[in-house]
Amino acid sequence: MGRHRVTRAESTGTAEVSGRDDDLVRALYREYGGALFGHACKLTGNDRQWAEDVVQETLFRAWRNAEKLDREPGLMRAWLFTVARRIVIDGRRSRSARPHEVEASPLEAVPVPDSADATLSALVITEALQQLSEEHREAITQTYLRDRTINEAAAVLGVPPGTVKSRVYYALRALRRSLQDRG
Repeated sequence: MGRHRVTRAESTGTAEVSGRDDDLVRALYREYGGALFGHACKLTGNDRQWAEDVVQETLFRAWRNAEKLDREPGLMRAWLFTVARRIVIDGRRSRSARPHEVEASPLEAVPVPDSADATLSALVITEALQQLSEEHREAITQTYLRDRTINEAAAVLGVPPGTVKSRVYYALRALRRSLQDRG
C-alpha cells in the first residue's frame, strides 16, 4: 500500500470505485477491527454494544471518505482511532443534551387502571347503606363520608355524642353483616 490515493476521476467507472471502497472497508476491518473494537470498548466504558456501533460508524466514515484516506498503515490506524474517539465524544454529548432514555415495557406488563372493581364496590356499599335505618345511615354519612368527629356529627344531627357513637357502632355491624351476605 503506497501513499497513492485513488480518486473517482482516476477510475474508469463508479462500480469499480465502489468495489475498491468495499474492499478497503473489508481490509480495514480485517486489519484494524479487533484493535478498533478494543479501543472503542475502553472509550465506552466496556459497553460492547455501543463499541460495536462505534466500530461500524468508523468504518462507514472510512468508506465514505475512501478517496481521501492516506493508506499508510500507521496513519490509517491513527485516523480510525481518532474518528472512533470523536464518535464516542459526540455520543456522550448528545446523551447528556437529552433526557435519559428508558426501555419501554411490553404492553402486557403495563398496568391499566380498571375502575370496574371500584365501581362495583361502590354500588354494593351504596345498596348496603340504603338498607340501614335513616338514623344509622346519617351517623355513617357524617362520620365516615364527611369525615367529621363524633362531636361534630352530634352537633349536625342534633343528638348527644354518645348516641352518635352508638348509631355508628350498630350501623357498621349491620353493614358488615350485609356485605358478608353479598359475598
